[in-house]
Amino acid sequence: MNPWRLRLLSQLDTLGTVRAVAQAANLSPSSVSQQLAVLESETRTQLLERTGRRVRLTPAGLILARRARAILDHMDSVEAELRGFGEEPAGLVRLGAFQSAIHTMAVPAVTRLKQAHPHLDVEVLQLEPHESMPALRVGDADIIITTTDFDELPLGPDLDLVPLARDPILLVVPPGHPAAGRGAVDLAAYADEPWAFDMPQSYMANLALRLCRQSRFEPRVVCRFSNYMMTLQHVEAGLSIALLPGLTVDRSRYRVATAELATPLTRTITAAVRRGSPPRAAVRAVLEALRNPSDELPLLSRE
Repeated sequence: MNPWRLRLLSQLDTLGTVRAVAQAANLSPSSVSQQLAVLESETRTQLLERTGRRVRLTPAGLILARRARAILDHMDSVEAELRGFGEEPAGLVRLGAFQSAIHTMAVPAVTRLKQAHPHLDVEVLQLEPHESMPALRVGDADIIITTTDFDELPLGPDLDLVPLARDPILLVVPPGHPAAGRGAVDLAAYADEPWAFDMPQSYMANLALRLCRQSRFEPRVVCRFSNYMMTLQHVEAGLSIALLPGLTVDRSRYRVATAELATPLTRTITAAVRRGSPPRAAVRAVLEALRNPSDELPLLSRE
């Protein structure tokens, strides 16, 4: 069985459609279908069945797709052992991280690893929680930095978690705003304010909407940004207020003020890897660098 085709089958189990697999693999849907047909021929087993215009996995296809993840992980481990006999971290590790964790957690870890392990290559991918968990499960990432609080796509028993930190959710306002310097605030007092939100269905957009509705108002959203720097610029200009994790608020670059919530709320930041055989040396090295930063991060309490 061809490992590349096994990965396509595993991705179909996770992503659900041939079109989604094609986008993830940078192929055409017809090419994906052809490769899966070849895999059926290689295994002499019907792996797919068509229901209307969709294709789904047969029971045999589901078994192979889920076993394929362990097979592919084992192959990666063997390759790493051959490169460094399992002792010296070597080879490629793909690290997925949400936006605010890249410059505060991922980049410092990778910088230290580059000096300590010259044969280790770490590829950093910007992936929000709703993107990183599927990427980890299908093998497009080896480690992810995510949050256990993303209810829409929970972390399951197929993943091992490594707690990293806790990060407070803050109200971010322009300098001179009435909320600045007031201590803990009740969101209901700001129901009539213009709000800056993250993109729909993202972790922070869903969380901010839930907190506003718990305070019994529907926020007047005047802008949506996928980049926290743009959100902070918008707030700094006095055009909106926002709910953001403390990790995102860079007061050295943006003139904004923050206030804690009357009912304190934090997000739990964690690293996650696929459960199975023990992680290869390269993955262990990256996890260790994330767990033990050389400098404490402000605003974060370490686990």
